[in-house]
Amino acid sequence: MKILIDTGAQYSFINEKFLKIFNQFKYSAIGHQKFFMADGLTYFIVTGIIYLNITIGDIVIPIYTETIPIDFPVKLSRSIKILSKSKQQIPVTVNSSTATLPFRPSSNFIQKTSIYVPHLILNIRNYSTLLTVSNSSNSPRYLPKGTVIGIATYNNSDSYNITDNKNSITPNTFNSASQQINKITTPPPLPTTQQTISNLLFHIADQTQRDLIQSLLFKFQSTFDTSKYSVAQTKLSHVIETYPHTPPVSKCYPGNPTIIAELKSIINKLLEAGLIRESQSPYAAPALLVKKKDQTWRLVIDYKKLNAITIKDNYPLPNMEATLQTLGAGYHYFSKFDLKSGFWQLPINEKDRFKTAFITSFGLFEWLVLPQGLRNSPPSFQRIMNNVLGAYSEFFLGYLDDIIIFSKDFNQHLNHIEQVLNTLKSHNLILNPTKCEIAKQQIEYLGHVITPTTISPTPEKIKSIISLPEPRTLAQANRFIGALSWYRKFIPNFSSIAASIHAVTNLTKHNRHKFKWVYEQSKSFNELKQLLTSTPLFLNFPDDTQSVLLSTDASKIGLGGILYQEINNVRKVLYYHSELLSPSQTRYNPMELEALAIFKCITRMRSFLLGRNIIIYTDNCPLCHMMNKKISNKRVEKISLLLQEFNIQQIIHVKGKYNCLPDYLSRHPIASDDELPDDYGLGFTKDKSSSIQLLGVVVTRSKAKLLSHNIDSTSSSSQQQNSLNSSSSSSHDSNDLHNADDYFDITKLKEHQQNDPQIQKIINDLKQRPNMSFEYQNDILYKLLSHLRGKINEN
Repeated sequence: MKILIDTGAQYSFINEKFLKIFNQFKYSAIGHQKFFMADGLTYFIVTGIIYLNITIGDIVIPIYTETIPIDFPVKLSRSIKILSKSKQQIPVTVNSSTATLPFRPSSNFIQKTSIYVPHLILNIRNYSTLLTVSNSSNSPRYLPKGTVIGIATYNNSDSYNITDNKNSITPNTFNSASQQINKITTPPPLPTTQQTISNLLFHIADQTQRDLIQSLLFKFQSTFDTSKYSVAQTKLSHVIETYPHTPPVSKCYPGNPTIIAELKSIINKLLEAGLIRESQSPYAAPALLVKKKDQTWRLVIDYKKLNAITIKDNYPLPNMEATLQTLGAGYHYFSKFDLKSGFWQLPINEKDRFKTAFITSFGLFEWLVLPQGLRNSPPSFQRIMNNVLGAYSEFFLGYLDDIIIFSKDFNQHLNHIEQVLNTLKSHNLILNPTKCEIAKQQIEYLGHVITPTTISPTPEKIKSIISLPEPRTLAQANRFIGALSWYRKFIPNFSSIAASIHAVTNLTKHNRHKFKWVYEQSKSFNELKQLLTSTPLFLNFPDDTQSVLLSTDASKIGLGGILYQEINNVRKVLYYHSELLSPSQTRYNPMELEALAIFKCITRMRSFLLGRNIIIYTDNCPLCHMMNKKISNKRVEKISLLLQEFNIQQIIHVKGKYNCLPDYLSRHPIASDDELPDDYGLGFTKDKSSSIQLLGVVVTRSKAKLLSHNIDSTSSSSQQQNSLNSSSSSSHDSNDLHNADDYFDITKLKEHQQNDPQIQKIINDLKQRPNMSFEYQNDILYKLLSHLRGKINEN
């Protein structure tokens, strides 16, 4: 018999037919168990376990079954929000089907998120379990899917007991050991729709309720299956009504071979899915790709010309305040559904499909479904959803793609969910399970947290104001008061509340050293912040009869924005936002930073802006036409295309001095902890000019000739030689470069000062009345300068 022995192997295997040759060996039958080979696919069946000795010469070597500790990452199974000052159960996945393993939290995770996770024993079933975490901070934490929470460790300390001298083993011992081994070595199956659905139900503590709702959702697996694209079967479709016009035509955008190959791949997938078709339309809008944060590509169509001739659809959106008041009527169970690629599921009217044609370097195509970027997409979406689910208005509300079901008790909620899912299935509408929430007793909807007894705004809308640090210097205090100048007429008793701050900021130049910030100023500061975030200045809901106004600004460290409305000539604020720039964003030019501020604010305030008329105020004039004209800046142009779904009526230039509070927020940004992608494909591209290096400095013949007229021949010759030597040297200091490039002779300075009557007058005055702004040494007058905060100021 030939055998192969691997001394480092965790387990050894022997063919059962060889054991039959040696009758003295007995083994414990354990039932058929699968073990997988290294490829993770090929497997073989193990029927039992045996304890053997191998004799080599006079040496007897026992083969022990020993294992080493195995660490399994414990990862978040879906993106989740941990509310501030709360304890919450979160669903996690582990690469072990069924086991009870000790868990230790990741110190890196705790440091980055300030979320407390205890050491505990995990009871893993079907590759998943629940973890209880605590967020003790004053702000919520957003955790993306796949975040590593900690490590679960498998350590097999079981030993096998020999019951007789014929090497037989107790069956129960081996059954336990072999099952543990098999659980670890069997790879997990591919994610399934059922597993995805189960992950939505971890928060339900009552096992009976969880089983009931799980069995219900399993009946609608096709509605949660996102593996394929689908087109909804609805009575209504999107219509594109236009003014009389000549079909708008644009040339295709150029691209390198890599981009063209990626674009072809995406187009082929859309053709196979039945979302687009080849076209012979007279229309042609250019298509381009934008790289997303996960390095995949997003197809974007420039529909600026088509949108300019499209007649506005005035179908109303639900009133946000009335919607939330409906939810506050004592309901105890809430479920929220999100449509997968919502717009792409809705069909376009057959007679209007040719208007959506887009051009590439390899062909012309048109959409069969509603693409992103078309004007009137939000009202069309709302109209179709109301038509599909309008019969369930007693327990259903839909605000664009935010669908919520609400019920008084659990059994009623099951019935309501079943009715809605039946309707969605009959219309071939597919949900995105990773963004759905099922049978919650507390849920976030339209910027508010809904519970059976309360409706409260989420802190995100005012977080940028609440997080403002108190001023510590006179300059900081002046900037804070200046930032509120536009709002003082809308804040009751502003002068009396801010009096203590005015007392320490209205200081003359000679009294600035008397500035102090003590309890009275701190109290006024916090009272003003409270007034900025409460009625009458702050609104929880927008007025549907008025346009929304957005003021934005950006600095080199952050960006800020304020969403508000002018109601009866009184400003009412809806949302404050500020955000710290990433290292790459700090290298954007001013126009790109201002465009980024608009993009980030609109994306963050999306639920307040979709379907509404928007007027934007910015202090960067070139951006005023970015929504209707091509901008000669690729990053700004991409931002304008990503904002096409919003009804931006006008972008107005405003002087910086009238844009005080957004400017102040941009200079006091808060770190972004939301789930929004960082750049949405607007990543920084390294400027090739930054690679240019100074290789050396030379003095040309013309420069040498010019120098010879200013200095004597001896010094000129010496200076040229020194300059030429420095140019050939491998290293140069700043003085060498300066001397070689622009010669300075102090004797000439002395001569010019002696012939200058104004200089001589200053010298005479200085001798009689010494002045610290000048100094007279070695017959030369010097002007004293001081460096302050990177700038040179005259004393």
